[in-house]
Amino acid sequence: MEETISLKEIFQTLRKRSKMIVLITVLAVAVSALVSYLLLTPIYQSSTQILVNQAQTDQAFSQADIRTNIELINTYNEIIKSPIILDKVIDEANLDESFGALNSLVSVGSQNNSQVVTITVEHESPATAATIANTIATVFQREIVTIMKVDNVSILSEAKISENPSPIKPNPVLNMAIAFVVGLMAAVGLAFLLEYLDTTMKSEQDIEKVLDLPILGVIPNMDDAKIIKR
Repeated sequence: MEETISLKEIFQTLRKRSKMIVLITVLAVAVSALVSYLLLTPIYQSSTQILVNQAQTDQAFSQADIRTNIELINTYNEIIKSPIILDKVIDEANLDESFGALNSLVSVGSQNNSQVVTITVEHESPATAATIANTIATVFQREIVTIMKVDNVSILSEAKISENPSPIKPNPVLNMAIAFVVGLMAAVGLAFLLEYLDTTMKSEQDIEKVLDLPILGVIPNMDDAKIIKR
């Protein structure tokens, strides 16, 4: 016999397990808030920008010069994160991080074939993040003259620390929203699983549904009969 589940049965299951669903959802959100606010270390971000350009000798740059500078940016991105730059940054900024650790904190990129390269640093300390970003830009501007035999890098903007820096991660609100959705889905799934595994018969309707036979009579609960009699 093919079984079908009606919307009424779904709502009955959800209503029956509503306390468990609410408890699991609230617990998931509470754990997420606890981890986000107390256990995860806040990470701050600081950025500086450099411009890749040839020294201006004429009134305007040719398209060939601009194209050459854009093609050099991919090479510069690799050089910025190389040991020849980051090892000097570690020494000049008196950092405790190794090359590998510092490399993982730094990201370099440009958008839409722009000649502007953004150096972004993430760190537990906002002051250290700004110091690293500015030191990388300064060291790269100085060393690229020797490495590539060109002098086409200038610093557009330095990384600065705001009065009240805000961490970029963790994001407690987002984490709690995700925990709410995941917790709710898990709780609902568990509710239907428990209902599926529960094979006990609790009412006349359950017996009639399983046996596919009409109910001819019901034996009353003696305890309920005594209460009614009293």
